[in-house]
Amino acid sequence: MTDRLDKKGISRRSILKGGAAATGAALGSGAITGFPTIWAQNIKDVTLRQFGTGVSNLNEVAAKVKEDLGFTLEMTALDSDAVTQRAATQPDSFDIADIEYWICKKVWPTGNLQAMDTSKIKNYDKIVGIFRNGKLTPESTIAQGTAPHTVGFVEGVDGKTFVDNESGWMTLIPTIYNADTLGIRPDLIGRPISNWSELLNPEFKGKASILDISSIGIMDMAMVVESMGEYKYPDKGNMTQEEIDLTLGIFTEAKKNGQFRAFWKTFDESVNLMASGEVVIQSMWSPAITAVRSQGIPCVYQPLEEGYRSWGGGIGLSKSLSGLELDAAYEYINWYLDGWVGGFLMRQGYYSAVPETSKNFMSEDEWGFWFEGKAAEGDITNPFGTVMEKVGAVRDGGSFYDRMGAVACWNAVMDENQYMVRKWNEFIAS
Repeated sequence: MTDRLDKKGISRRSILKGGAAATGAALGSGAITGFPTIWAQNIKDVTLRQFGTGVSNLNEVAAKVKEDLGFTLEMTALDSDAVTQRAATQPDSFDIADIEYWICKKVWPTGNLQAMDTSKIKNYDKIVGIFRNGKLTPESTIAQGTAPHTVGFVEGVDGKTFVDNESGWMTLIPTIYNADTLGIRPDLIGRPISNWSELLNPEFKGKASILDISSIGIMDMAMVVESMGEYKYPDKGNMTQEEIDLTLGIFTEAKKNGQFRAFWKTFDESVNLMASGEVVIQSMWSPAITAVRSQGIPCVYQPLEEGYRSWGGGIGLSKSLSGLELDAAYEYINWYLDGWVGGFLMRQGYYSAVPETSKNFMSEDEWGFWFEGKAAEGDITNPFGTVMEKVGAVRDGGSFYDRMGAVACWNAVMDENQYMVRKWNEFIAS
């Protein structure tokens, strides 16, 4: 079902889901403001500028926004460090920041984003607990690092500091997340891989890689160091200077011994390293695995005994966004959580913040494979129609609850972040 605005400016969704009462509620909530005909006439003239990483800044999403909502979404894809810098230093260059939660910790104090009213988010109550109270299930243990809920709420519309409760004002509206692990080439390795420590196994000298984004890479390193039995961190996501030195010292020694073929910053770089066979084990992202497999090359997102390093992203709004453009941004967020984008992202191996709406835009077999960990009953394709898996295949790592239930840490910004970044840059330059 599309969500196009009709001639009176009310979305078809609001009419179909309750007639006049729903329409009145939409108007009264502020999700649609002003006289509806004015909205209908002017919405086509609205352009919202969005930037973020390439994992979710996709041309297909912008095209669907134009089709369903009527306005133009201009997207710019950058790497994580460039995203952080732009959000923190160029507030007038964007309307929507599609950023990761660890980046929020760096950006929110600048005052460049505005808190968002959760009463305007129609699927708020369906957002998974990870983003609301930190727990996937009531029994879940909250993982180390910058867990999304710890930077997800502020005390009010002008809130400057994060709060540990569902205050009704969110810094980011969550959209996308995943449980990350090491990618491997099983055909070139030829034996089982079950631990993070394998990244530094001399067996893979010159054929290993790690990503050159400090706030993410340091967490991969910490998983490796613990797996090796070298050190147990009280909190991997908030290391002391001594712990940073220890961690980077171990990896600097490995680097000097020739362990690493390369350090990558972008999705495409990681795909090329793995597809070419130059690298057989590395930090990787789910769609990169998808891209390698799409070329007919074996590539596994390997579940590891120590668990996953996770990340989550969401949509933040510029402080300067107001009026019709702000209303359009809220309509966009509600559309985003309504399922079409979630289905698109799930076919790349990600998860939606509101999984149940994504199910409406996936076949039963797709949902079974990507979310429930069931064996495929037919060919499984990526969002672009390329066959990814054949009948009988089971997703690496299993179901949503198997994977997200085994998260050991989140990407993080530490108290000693500046020190860590300096030491990271020394490592890369060494």
